[in-house]
Amino acid sequence: MEQFDLTGKVAIVTGAGTGIGQAIAQGMAEAGANVAALYRSHIDETMDILGNTKSKCLSFCCDLEHASVKEIYEVVDDVISAFGRLDILVNNAGTICIAPAIDYPIEYWDEVLKVNLVSTFYLCQASAKYFIKKKIKGKIINIASMLSYQGGDLVVAYTASKSGIAGITKTMTSEWAKFGININAIAPGYIHTENTRPLWENQKENERIVNRIPAGRWGQPSDLKGLAVFLASDASEYINGAMIPIDGGWLVR
Repeated sequence: MEQFDLTGKVAIVTGAGTGIGQAIAQGMAEAGANVAALYRSHIDETMDILGNTKSKCLSFCCDLEHASVKEIYEVVDDVISAFGRLDILVNNAGTICIAPAIDYPIEYWDEVLKVNLVSTFYLCQASAKYFIKKKIKGKIINIASMLSYQGGDLVVAYTASKSGIAGITKTMTSEWAKFGININAIAPGYIHTENTRPLWENQKENERIVNRIPAGRWGQPSDLKGLAVFLASDASEYINGAMIPIDGGWLVR
């Protein structure tokens, strides 16, 4: 359908080297968007996948843990210079550090909040300023989590960051929707990625998780492609400030 066609659009996808980010970058390119794949360390596999599409796809190295606000703005400018415009921002890059809350190290807290929340906010800010200046009806998609709704053991910083993603998505919507900018969030459940490897490789934990999911399986990164494309397209024109779970029904139990 024409409403879902992203031909001529330009999308930034952060954390595009693996997992969810790689799948969303692929989905955007398959829908016709040109893709700026932001990564920290691994991107070759993603670029090989994107090379099989008809879209123009370029990679941009950006270490969001250590990048300054100036450097975050500069990478957005670099993308605009390379492609001539920007229409879509997908904030997917994330990290997790595991430790009991009672002894949670400050360096873990700083790393997780910087990557998952602080960099996301400034990428949104830089993109929104461009959208407003150019009168572009931009689309921003933030990747939240089940822990935007729930607490979780040993992941206090991750939970704080993903709860923060829910909050800033709502606040930015309240301020920026009047400019024609759509900001929404996707909240993945248990997705089979490298970040979740310790869980799906542990037979006891894996069984506990699968037994709670009504769909009876882990999600795959590809399960997020359709919703991401929808939220990036004209079909989602009147969806503002939503956080949509993709969790196989986890939240209903």
